[in-house]
Amino acid sequence: MNQQHPMDEPVALATTTREPTDWWRDAVIYQVYPRSFADSDGDGTGDLEGIRRRLPYLKGLGVDAVWLSPFYASPQADGGYDVADYRAVDPMYGTLLDADALIRDAHALGLRIIVDLVPNHSSDQHEWFRRAVEEGPGSPLRDRYHFRPGKGVDGELPPNDWESVFGGPAWTRVADGAWFLHLFAPEQPDFNWEHPAVADEFRSILRFWLDMGVDGFRVDVAHGLVKAEGLPDLGGHDQLKLLGNDVTPFFDQDGVHEIYRTWRRILDEYDGERIFVAEAWTPTVERTANYVRPDELHQAFNFQYLSTPWDAVALRRIVDASLDAMRPVGAPATWVLSNHDVTRHATRFANPPGGTQIRTAGDRELGLRRARAATLLMLALPGSAYVYQGEELGLPDVTDLPDEARQDPSFFRAEGQDGFRDGCRVPIPWTRTGSSYGFGDGGSWLPQPDGWGELSVEAQAGVPGSTLELYRSALAVRQAQPGLGAGGDPVWWDDVPEGVLAFERPGFACTVNVTGAPVRIPAPGTVLLASSPVEVTDGDIELPGDTTVWWATA
Repeated sequence: MNQQHPMDEPVALATTTREPTDWWRDAVIYQVYPRSFADSDGDGTGDLEGIRRRLPYLKGLGVDAVWLSPFYASPQADGGYDVADYRAVDPMYGTLLDADALIRDAHALGLRIIVDLVPNHSSDQHEWFRRAVEEGPGSPLRDRYHFRPGKGVDGELPPNDWESVFGGPAWTRVADGAWFLHLFAPEQPDFNWEHPAVADEFRSILRFWLDMGVDGFRVDVAHGLVKAEGLPDLGGHDQLKLLGNDVTPFFDQDGVHEIYRTWRRILDEYDGERIFVAEAWTPTVERTANYVRPDELHQAFNFQYLSTPWDAVALRRIVDASLDAMRPVGAPATWVLSNHDVTRHATRFANPPGGTQIRTAGDRELGLRRARAATLLMLALPGSAYVYQGEELGLPDVTDLPDEARQDPSFFRAEGQDGFRDGCRVPIPWTRTGSSYGFGDGGSWLPQPDGWGELSVEAQAGVPGSTLELYRSALAVRQAQPGLGAGGDPVWWDDVPEGVLAFERPGFACTVNVTGAPVRIPAPGTVLLASSPVEVTDGDIELPGDTTVWWATA
């Protein structure tokens, strides 16, 4: 007897209602990059009102929370991650009243709101920094940043050999001869977290937004706040090779953890299970686990998983390492495939393994097939998952943006990050036709590709086999299956042919073929969902290449 199973129509399930406690342990959190999500006023830039109007779409998708990238007052030297005022909304995005309405409407729909917090650095237009420069040497405000005299006969050389992540020296000289530290763009001077006024200010900022009703914070550059005493030289080491592979004098210093213990005490004063999520690039998942000890942050992005190639051995290794690292500290593992800083995974998987910044489009069909399979694998793992806007549409990176359209600050500097992050930030399409494919009535701040409308929400909604419907079905099954989400940790691996991953959780199994060829294996249960069409014959399944299948086993 043959059973045909469409790729995105789950069989009927007995639903299980979960208790609304520790929601973040198995939450699916959707990242919105506000500038590129939805434009309500036709100026070509997304805004808070545009997001508010699209909240029903996110509710219908099936996510639990929405993380908003920065919308604070900012000169936009680095896409809003250069904050001039942490308590104000930039006029390009709206007002504080718009933020309040967005939070209230989200809560009415049962969605939680997480906002970005940028504590490593401010904008050079922040009042503290502007006054520090204007007041000159001896200004007490200079101690809130890292101002230092230069080296050389006339102080003409930077204070140390650190380089910016965006390329070039990590130091810029002001008119009076002093140098200031910026681990990213020169418009983003690093705070000095040894100064008590900095710590006081951010405790106040936390309370401001918690009182506004936000449900948590994503902490930008959570690994960077504390620098080694004396700001020592790297001493000839290749900084690019060290980043993400070793503890450096400016990243992943142990002193950051006392800051987060202080923040956690503030968060715990508020009801409603508010959370912190760390963006912490660390050498190992074990170092990442330090950020989510019981008295610190709640979650940390699993960048080691995001960086793992489409390979069965490598994937199993990082899944095991992630779960093993989180278990002793009692934190959930997190899983993420795309975000605003890396090439979308539909394009990464379309190319040979090459890191998280890819400049070529690759094989679009292959990339989408692998991306769909990778998504089902991610959503089947224990813990919490993050979805970046547009990945539910299968959007590729836009790799052929003209140079004159690019705005990534690292694009204009030598070396450092590749500078091609604009490709994942192109405004997403909502409709098949119309101005900017439904993004807004006045074009878009980055040019959208021809044919973008065929990937739109309108083009995919209700269409069997579409990537949008695959995501909707997957999130519905995840909610219905008690063995998914945080339940059933750990996973039990099955013996399968080379190039295949197979694991079980209570009442559930997941099988992934990461090869490009079909593999015939015994079917462990009843098909719930598949990333590509599959067929079960006489108890066996002919599992296509680059395909994931979910099974009900009980």
